[in-house]
Amino acid sequence: MEARERIFKYQGLGNDFVVLDRRGSGQDIDAAASRWMCDRRLGIGGDGVLSLLPSDRGVARMVVHNADGSIAEMCGNGLRCAVKYLVDASGATPGHIDVETGAGVLTCFPSYGEGGVVGVDISMGPARLVEPNLPSGATEKAFLDASVPGHPELRAYAVSMGNPHMVLLDQPLEAASRLGPLLEVHPAWPDRTNVEFVRVDPDGLTVVVWERGCGLTQACGTGACASAVAAVLAQRLPADAWLRVTLPGGDLRIRVPADLSDIRLRGPVAFVFEGVVAVPSGR
Repeated sequence: MEARERIFKYQGLGNDFVVLDRRGSGQDIDAAASRWMCDRRLGIGGDGVLSLLPSDRGVARMVVHNADGSIAEMCGNGLRCAVKYLVDASGATPGHIDVETGAGVLTCFPSYGEGGVVGVDISMGPARLVEPNLPSGATEKAFLDASVPGHPELRAYAVSMGNPHMVLLDQPLEAASRLGPLLEVHPAWPDRTNVEFVRVDPDGLTVVVWERGCGLTQACGTGACASAVAAVLAQRLPADAWLRVTLPGGDLRIRVPADLSDIRLRGPVAFVFEGVVAVPSGR
């Protein structure tokens, strides 16, 4: 028997998500359901599914389901979508809300315009250089401007924003589709990795992201943060300044403090549609 589910579609810079409000039932979806919902021909279509569950630490707990059914610890564009849904549905205009994520409880500052929330400034928490989901988990030494094992022509920065990243400065952006699938599953990143191909510009960055579990996307918030962190560590861009990060879907603004203690992400968000879908049985 088909189960009917009310769904909400949002996008941040073209990075699109299906939002499910499951705070009432407290039940998450499984991998098969997320794959079906993200299917652009047979399902709803999206880069991921955001399941909103009850939380005693914030307004909700956000679980990020990738298009391939895997779960991501964090998603900056997705979190902006979740915040817009949560705030607009509440009928209030708070100055900030806390949302629990796989990367911890993050404080989000909505900005308002016609139609409710139009942008969100997110306190993303610290960027970490020594983490179990990075090569440094095995060596206890930060992987910075280091040669990628098996790819001596590539030098990378390994950064965790709760989820793992391999940042390649000064790499051709068009190489993302060719190298991304290979590097996503690099064994030095034990949980697979997002891969950023970055061009450093005089006034910011231009970035293409091969997103773990999704492939090429229009935008990736944590990828923009990791790229800005790498550029600051490389002393290519200044710390403590709002930096432009241009992705295929548009621009984000990222602020990296010198001590990496609280990365800030600022970007737009938009509602697309809502509806009721019949989820096929077995999904």
